[in-house]
Amino acid sequence: MTTTQETTALPVENLHFDRANPRLAEYGISDQSTDEEILAILWNTMDVRELVQSIAASGFFPHEALIVTRENNKNIVIEGNRRLAAVMVLLDDQVAKKNGWEVPTLSADARKQLESLPVIISDRQKFWRYLGFKHVNGPAKWSSYAKAEYIANVHRSYHIPLTDIANQIGDRHRTVQRLYRGLMVIEQAEREKVYDREDRFRQRFAFSHLYTGLDYDGVSSFISLKAEDEETKDPVPKEKVKELGELCVWLYGSKKDNRPPVVESQNPDLRRLNDALSSREAIAALRAGTELAKAFEISRPPKAVFEEALLAAKRELTTVRAYLTTGYDMSEALLRIAGTIAVMADDIYTELERKQNPEKKTRLTEE
Repeated sequence: MTTTQETTALPVENLHFDRANPRLAEYGISDQSTDEEILAILWNTMDVRELVQSIAASGFFPHEALIVTRENNKNIVIEGNRRLAAVMVLLDDQVAKKNGWEVPTLSADARKQLESLPVIISDRQKFWRYLGFKHVNGPAKWSSYAKAEYIANVHRSYHIPLTDIANQIGDRHRTVQRLYRGLMVIEQAEREKVYDREDRFRQRFAFSHLYTGLDYDGVSSFISLKAEDEETKDPVPKEKVKELGELCVWLYGSKKDNRPPVVESQNPDLRRLNDALSSREAIAALRAGTELAKAFEISRPPKAVFEEALLAAKRELTTVRAYLTTGYDMSEALLRIAGTIAVMADDIYTELERKQNPEKKTRLTEE
């Protein structure tokens, strides 16, 4: 799409990063963030170093024009922040040296060619369809949080229905609704002052934990979540706002309280949290600071826990038996441990047999 628009050249020194870029938002970038802070995030998390190598070797391709909008008397790059960062680093080797980045040295002619870049002057509203297709469901996909921010911005700024956004970007309507609902949930938590994204324990905001977890029965029931097709800015009822704050802390932790999240990864932690939130006893345990693994065990049916533990014991004993000849060093301590295991196994078997055949116990007692 960029090749069909009229391009012009602007000096790099007159181009500025887009602090409203949805992809940067998940790293806490704000209007107060410096160019150096943004450069560091782009370099460390978005593979700018690869672009640096490519541009140093082949130059800046003129058909890859940056998309620029005029806002507050500045040229804001709304598409192409990574490419702008790469060129900035190549033109200012002091930035690279300060941060310990390995950057090729350019010839005077190559530097001169990079001092101005091809741009298309436009505005956000005109290009939202193109940016959405490219980054939400296209070849250069954003993270789930960046997608949600983009969808919400288009919906609120240009009053575009979510159905139309889904059609334009080539995604399923329900996916757009889920992303939008997830963002509304965290924004509601902030409006109600039960959680602040800036207080999260980790640097990156793992939005996928939230919007994925909201589809789980245990999580959604815990906060009485409204259906995604309601498309409301307040998906959680007032009476469940306190629980919403608790959920956010379990998902993202609290920096000020030095409290890490209980969910470190979606698999298996998110499913375990969902199961724990389906049990009153497990919820109480989480509130008391119990580890997620233990709260999860509390939530599970005793029959399932027993069967898995018994099978796990069998697997471990099978391993012991396989290494009996080569692994046993004639240790008296290991022999005593084996004896304890034998006694425990015999007790377990006797109790299981008694439960299986209660009449047999009665006859033995009578004899």
